[in-house]
Amino acid sequence: MRRTTAAVLGLAAALAVAVPATAHADGRDPVVFVHGYGGSGSNWDSMIEDFVDDGWDRDELYTVTYDASVSNTVIAEQVADKVDQALAETGADRADIVAHSMGSLSSRWYVRFLGGQDRVDNWISLGGPNRGSVVELPCVRTSPACAEVVVGSRFLQILNGGDPTPGNVTYTTLRSPCDLVVLPHSSVTLEGADNRLTLCVSHTSMVTSPTVSASVRNVLS
Repeated sequence: MRRTTAAVLGLAAALAVAVPATAHADGRDPVVFVHGYGGSGSNWDSMIEDFVDDGWDRDELYTVTYDASVSNTVIAEQVADKVDQALAETGADRADIVAHSMGSLSSRWYVRFLGGQDRVDNWISLGGPNRGSVVELPCVRTSPACAEVVVGSRFLQILNGGDPTPGNVTYTTLRSPCDLVVLPHSSVTLEGADNRLTLCVSHTSMVTSPTVSASVRNVLS
C-alpha cells in the first residue's frame, strides 16, 4: 500500500511539473487592457466578454484604471505594475497590451523606456494618438496627460524620437476613417508597425465594436 501511494504521489508530482499553467497550454499570453482619457477598466467589459467567448481565460485578462490628472509617464508606471502582476500570476514570460486612445501613449512609454520590451509580446493601439492630434479637447487645459496628446508636445517628441517601435515586440495600430478625436487619422500609424484601417466606427466605439474586437483577437491568435 505504501509503495502504491508513493507511486501515485510521484506520478502526480511529475504531471504537475510536466503540465504548464492553464494559460499557456494554448500558447496565449495574458492581456493587459489600457483605457483612454476619462475612462476606466470597465470600458473593456464588452471586449473581454468577446475574448472569453473565444476561449481566453478570464483570469488572464487584466485592466488598468488610472487617473489622467498626471503625466503619461506616471501612468506608464501603473501599466508596468499591471504587466508585472499579470506575469507573476500566470507564470507567463510576456504579456500582450491592448490600448485605446491615450492609453496607447502611456503603454508605449512603458514599452520603450521602462523595460517593457523584455516583457511585452504584442502591443495593439486602437485609435491611439501615437503621433499626436490636432484636435485640442477641453481636457488639454486641465489634464497634463491630455495636454501631452497635442501634436508637438514635449512628451511626444521624446516618445517618437528615434525608433518608435523598438525591441522584439509586435506593434499593431488600428484606425477608423470616422474618428473625429484623433486627427489626422495618419497620426495613429507608426513606422515599423502593422497599421490597419477599420470600418467606420467612432473613436469611443472602438472598444465596443465587434469588428474591432475580432481584429484584435486575430492579431493575438
